[in-house]
Amino acid sequence: MTERAFPDDFVWGAATAAYQVEGAAFEDGKGPSIWDAFCERPGAVWRGQSGAVACDHYHRLASDVALMKSIGLGAYRFSISWARVLPAGTGAVNGKGLDFYDRLVDELLRAGVAPWATLFHWDLPLALQHRGGWLNRDSAGWFADYAAIVAGRLGDRVAAFMTLNEPQVFLGVGLLEGRHAPGLRLGYADYLLGMHNVLRAHGLAVRALRAARGGARVGSALVVNHHVPATASPADLQAARGLALRASGQDPWALTSWLDPMVLGRYPEDMLRDWHGQLPAGFEADLPTIAQPSDFLGINLYYGTVVRAGPDGAPQIVAPAVGDPITSCDWDVVPSIAYWTPRFVHERYGLPIVITENGISVRDWPSLDGRVHDPSRIDYLARHLLEVHRALSDGIPVAGYFHWSLLDNFEWAHGYKHRFGLFHVDYSTQERIAKDSALFYRDVIATGGRSLFERAAQRP
Repeated sequence: MTERAFPDDFVWGAATAAYQVEGAAFEDGKGPSIWDAFCERPGAVWRGQSGAVACDHYHRLASDVALMKSIGLGAYRFSISWARVLPAGTGAVNGKGLDFYDRLVDELLRAGVAPWATLFHWDLPLALQHRGGWLNRDSAGWFADYAAIVAGRLGDRVAAFMTLNEPQVFLGVGLLEGRHAPGLRLGYADYLLGMHNVLRAHGLAVRALRAARGGARVGSALVVNHHVPATASPADLQAARGLALRASGQDPWALTSWLDPMVLGRYPEDMLRDWHGQLPAGFEADLPTIAQPSDFLGINLYYGTVVRAGPDGAPQIVAPAVGDPITSCDWDVVPSIAYWTPRFVHERYGLPIVITENGISVRDWPSLDGRVHDPSRIDYLARHLLEVHRALSDGIPVAGYFHWSLLDNFEWAHGYKHRFGLFHVDYSTQERIAKDSALFYRDVIATGGRSLFERAAQRP
């Protein structure tokens, strides 16, 4: 790696998720998912919107891959709809569903774009929710069987598999807060039961993926508590690290409560101290199943919290200053998360890091000149990538970066309110327009990151 470039093998990508872009929610044998059902609830989704059509990616596969090629993407992270492959979640396979992903993978490879597939990005088959969903211990086996089917069909061509995306969200927001599908408001003991079953599902799926012997790398994608030190002092650094890696209290977002069992084969001590009695009986016997070798750790980065050490050394949150930048989601923009989070995670687990999501919601639209100008997204992207480069320069093995998202899309309970895409989508016509940020990212990729430094050098 030169001083002003990323490694030659650095993975430059963009990401989407099945329910957010595919559409065709009830076509070609696909079964209903919990999100299909959730979107039918009055008031559940902004303006009553749904992902039934979304970006119509199911019918626009080839042209969307052409967009990826046009900006030089090296990889595309997509998710597979479990209910499209197995309409009832178990049992009969839907051949047309698997055929779609088969065509997608082949089209990507023809375009020189490496397929990175996520097995589960929140859209549980509704039939399985009716059987208890993740609260049913059998869910781990259901997921492993599904993983084996997908790996058997696609594993010879997929570069990497991620088992799960942000389990803290699909359980914490779906089962505790009720703001996402399936829209339940349960107790923390139920969350812990679901968490343990999801962890078992991860372990069994990793086994199934490796048994397919396709050569794909295997990992997961988790959202992280992004805490950064207020200063470079050892005290502030320790305070930020302590909060980032804490798992005590009723905290569904805690990273270590997931990665410790996945990687280290144990639940973190502070979590056990607070919640040992509420974990499923006999959970210890499942830990060897959960702790399957990972090739990388995927982390999703969006916003951060600044931390300093108080007079007694205890962590203190530093409130954002008046006027500090926020996104259209009201998330605080703290670019140094792209340095500190990979650093903290790698220090604890010793594995390569892939930034599996990073992006910003901007209320952009086509201007009178027909183009979509999104300078704040360009600035957000540049600042975060410079922090990734800083991490690499300090020896932290960040293997790749996936921008969220390739396309504007259905943003879950927010409907189509937020636009995260590099490409603008007109949902009435399905026209795609490359935003200025797509062209900027194209140049970053083409120059191996050197254009980032040229841009930074232009500052007065």
